[in-house]
Amino acid sequence: MSDRYPFTAVYIMASGPFGVLYVGVTSNLLRRVYEHREGLIPGFTKTHGCKILVWYMSFELMTRAIHREHTIKRYRRAWKMQLIENLNPEWRDLYGELW
Repeated sequence: MSDRYPFTAVYIMASGPFGVLYVGVTSNLLRRVYEHREGLIPGFTKTHGCKILVWYMSFELMTRAIHREHTIKRYRRAWKMQLIENLNPEWRDLYGELW
């Protein structure tokens, strides 16, 4: 595993390309995505099958990450989808890139 992990990040999980989206924030992206993928976290992502990491942005400060998460959550779905497609037009699972 890279020395850059864990790190604070805002992230978007999806159930599939153009599927259900979940926006979250964490201080350990690698661990948190693993928990979503394995269904270890009860709630929205487990219920809706959001197991694909399609977008993330790292931050040095948790306060800035939380602010960005709240901003993204306020935007409409079309804006979130454009955010994903700007970074990840194929909607690839980015989890492997974290290793």
